[in-house]
Amino acid sequence: MADLGDQGWIRFSFDRRLAAWAAHADRAALAVEAAPPPDMMRCDGTWFVGVNALANDAAGRLPGGPPLDGAAVAAARALVGTGFAFDRAQASVCYTNYPRQGGEEDDAAFRFRCDRDAAHVDGLHRVMPGRRRAVREVHGFILGIPLNDPPEGAAPVTIWDGSHHIMRAAFADLLGDLPPDQWGEVDVTAAYQAARRRCFETCKRRLVPALRGEAYLIHRLALHGVAPWGNAPAGRRAIAYFRPDLAGAGWAGQGDGWWLTAP
Repeated sequence: MADLGDQGWIRFSFDRRLAAWAAHADRAALAVEAAPPPDMMRCDGTWFVGVNALANDAAGRLPGGPPLDGAAVAAARALVGTGFAFDRAQASVCYTNYPRQGGEEDDAAFRFRCDRDAAHVDGLHRVMPGRRRAVREVHGFILGIPLNDPPEGAAPVTIWDGSHHIMRAAFADLLGDLPPDQWGEVDVTAAYQAARRRCFETCKRRLVPALRGEAYLIHRLALHGVAPWGNAPAGRRAIAYFRPDLAGAGWAGQGDGWWLTAP
């Protein structure tokens, strides 16, 4: 996993096993999209958030579908050892002209989405007074699996090379002396925003388009986002994301502290 430790992400080439899983998962995603819960549609109808929208089991398998398998899946499993459970996957779907400004975003947030791809580190929730952020989920990894073949240039994922090193240092300075069960009560907003600015200034932004059967594994602390649809032809871009929560699981005998210390 040297590349993951260095640049913070790895892209995997076509795998027929993953393509079979993705084709089945795309049908499941389309069924949910056909009657989406109101809180799942954002950006004026151009983004179906799809959090936990896929009803896969702990091994990642969907009802009636093939097993979740392939080189990317094996690499993700190797990061966290044995005995973990896959979370219910997100089905994140962007549509033509993403993003448009929806009522859930003010002007500043929408500009950040357009200009900076809404870049973020997962698991930092706005739960503190004044909607400030705290670490409330400590993921083992982020595994992205495209569900379809979108138009070229249609809202690809973006990742900032090496940003996980900067984020790790920032969070270690703030949280490293605390037991993990206290992390969720610490306001990390200022440290996170300062680290994010440094990432923008010093890390290369990568566009990571991918097709069904391919995949990418992202370090849990890497800064990532979604580029605008731009001039891509009309269509739909669907990706399944797995982000197993490490908190309390004690994976590989490391416990929650693994989030800050592991490669």
